[in-house]
Amino acid sequence: MLAVLDLGIDLDVWPWIWLSTAVLFALIELVVVGGSFIILPWAISAFLAAILAFYDVSIEIQWSVFVFGGAVVFALLYRWAQRFMRENTMDPGVGADRLVGLVAIVTSPIDPEDTSRRGRVTVEGEVWGVVDPTRSYDTGEKVRITAMKGTRVIVEPVPSTPGGHPS
Repeated sequence: MLAVLDLGIDLDVWPWIWLSTAVLFALIELVVVGGSFIILPWAISAFLAAILAFYDVSIEIQWSVFVFGGAVVFALLYRWAQRFMRENTMDPGVGADRLVGLVAIVTSPIDPEDTSRRGRVTVEGEVWGVVDPTRSYDTGEKVRITAMKGTRVIVEPVPSTPGGHPS
């Protein structure tokens, strides 16, 4: 004999329980967890269970759709998110890091002993402060940006070629 899932709830109430669950989970997804798709699969599966409940499908199948359907949708969303993250990585030269490797011109003398950090360089029309200089640089010298440290750049001298132009 088959055991029937009997929770003491009238079968005509289940569609509304599933719809309420779907709406509640969707609201929690949007408001509390900020659209991270953690609870959304079970909101979708609760909605599917509500549709089944309106068609008088057995409560066991409704619960199976809710639990296992949510797990399947979660797994599919997880795989999609992983593939999306692999295919849409940001280039390393985005934001201020795009300056690394570029040649800049010293616009305000740079001195390792300058504790007020007044040394400045100009690159691509932008003025940047210099931090951690290893040596002094005079105005007009060309330097290469080797790294970013917060909102400041770290520079090194640009070796000159025999024609006097930086490499």
